[in-house]
Amino acid sequence: MAPLLSIIDLVKEYPIKGSKSVVHAVTGVSLEIERGETLALVGESGSGKTTTGRCVLRLTEPTSGSIIYQGKDISRTSSREFRKLRRKLQLVSQNPLDSLDPRQRLGDVIAEPLKVGWHAPESQLEHRVGELLRLVNLPAEVAARYPHEVGGGVQQRVAIARSFANQPDLVVLDEPTSALDPLARADVLELLTKLQGDSAVSFLFISHDLNTVKRISSRIAVMYLGRIVELGATNTVFANPQHPYTRALLNSMLVADPSASRQSFTLRGEIPSAVKLPPGCALASRCPLATVECTKIIPPLELVGEGHTAACIKLPRWAAPDGHHDRTPGLGSDVDIASIR
Repeated sequence: MAPLLSIIDLVKEYPIKGSKSVVHAVTGVSLEIERGETLALVGESGSGKTTTGRCVLRLTEPTSGSIIYQGKDISRTSSREFRKLRRKLQLVSQNPLDSLDPRQRLGDVIAEPLKVGWHAPESQLEHRVGELLRLVNLPAEVAARYPHEVGGGVQQRVAIARSFANQPDLVVLDEPTSALDPLARADVLELLTKLQGDSAVSFLFISHDLNTVKRISSRIAVMYLGRIVELGATNTVFANPQHPYTRALLNSMLVADPSASRQSFTLRGEIPSAVKLPPGCALASRCPLATVECTKIIPPLELVGEGHTAACIKLPRWAAPDGHHDRTPGLGSDVDIASIR
């Protein structure tokens, strides 16, 4: 079965006013999102995660590349034509209070997309709003409240209810729990898991919180300076990270047991400028494993395990001749990483 959505060689550049230079926000990203799955997009601030999500929804127009939704390239459709599809592609943003109109009661906030995409009599709106509130485990009386009268967890549940108003196929969740306290965060994650199980909706989950990503996602794509550097099943990537950048990210995770054994792996220096991208691998100036060769070659994503790809010229490749899985050690194993060339 074809994926729900495919991103092919996505590029987004932002011109700098008064200059011929551009900011290279996204550089050649390719991803597939299956029906009913949660694909997490992770990386440091400025890696291009949010820009990728906004391009998928055409809140930001791509510079080039294709976005195929149900077999149709929606990156090239007219604005008028895309509006017909827009109700099936939704967004839940980072700060719920910023995404809710402070002048509207929460019931009206939820009803707004229904008035645009749900062709039902006005008399049925109130009933449908009540259904959506129950869907996100909120009482009916919340509909009469204003955003500032409820907490962040309730605000985000209302934002989720609004995104589900027209039964979407894909919801882009852009840091949906980062502004919440730990208890509200856990409740929202549990809600999202239940909603996906009930509706088979797909999620593009954008976050820098790796503990949250580990809990909710089935696959993970790691971004660095506008490129995907590793992609694979979440359990596989966490257990055996192959790219040096992924290893550094996982090494920075907070763990419940401070005495737990883990390999130390850190990067040096600062992220290069997104205006003047370095030649070769963008991580080379920070990577302790880098050689001169790394500064000359932009590594492509290549198989390093079953369904697991990474972009690093130092990684051993993986092959499955005659159906036999020949697993070779990678940077996350006990092999001497300094000896890999």
